[in-house]
Amino acid sequence: MKKVLIFGNSGAGKTTLAKKLSDKFTLAHLDLDNLAWLNTQPPKRKPVKESIRAIDDFLLGNSGWVIEGCYSDLLAYVSKKANEVVFLNPGTDACIKNCENRPWEPHKYTSKDEQDKNLDMLIDWVKDYETREDEFSLKSHMSLYEWYRGEKSFVNKGESYNF
Repeated sequence: MKKVLIFGNSGAGKTTLAKKLSDKFTLAHLDLDNLAWLNTQPPKRKPVKESIRAIDDFLLGNSGWVIEGCYSDLLAYVSKKANEVVFLNPGTDACIKNCENRPWEPHKYTSKDEQDKNLDMLIDWVKDYETREDEFSLKSHMSLYEWYRGEKSFVNKGESYNF
């Protein structure tokens, strides 16, 4: 059974690819955004151990899955259970365009207007991907990709993932 982990910058196409894989192979889909944050203003990350417990609950209930996100600390945990990883790196310009054209995500925002109010912050976030030094950075994602020894795909600018 497929167990696919997808990661990359915000706007890289993780959710879109995860939905396609989920539909084609009848896989459970988990967006790590749904379990990585506390419901606070401003948003704060949950303790990693709490997010890992939620991941374990998801894994116990699903034999085949696709998990996507940008959190290298959580991705590293899941990568030990995956049989394939996909690193999407279409470039900053493509990520920004995807963010600007992103449909409403009702599982993250109560309205499209609320989502759009965060667009400038999200675009600034996307622009910093290559220079950040945190668990959301290109550097961190590259380290995870290089470390992983199973089946893996690196999807660069102008390329697509073939499944």
